[in-house]
Amino acid sequence: MTKSIFYHAGCPICVSAEKDILNFIPENEVQVIHLGENKTKVKDAEEAGVKSVPALVLPNGNVLHINFGASIKDLR
Repeated sequence: MTKSIFYHAGCPICVSAEKDILNFIPENEVQVIHLGENKTKVKDAEEAGVKSVPALVLPNGNVLHINFGASIKDLR
């Protein structure tokens, strides 16, 4: 993986975290995936180790769970 991936579900916590993330990481270095709108990516998020959103998966595979907006299980 060469880019970070920011997963979220569109809740106010997630939207706020997305704005903060994009202030720290240039947009061309992070892929933003809205799991509420793109359910096909939930499996990818789970396989990457995401347990809840918002979460940032770093290029080295580490997952940063930023806050608790929603459980990944609730997004299936």
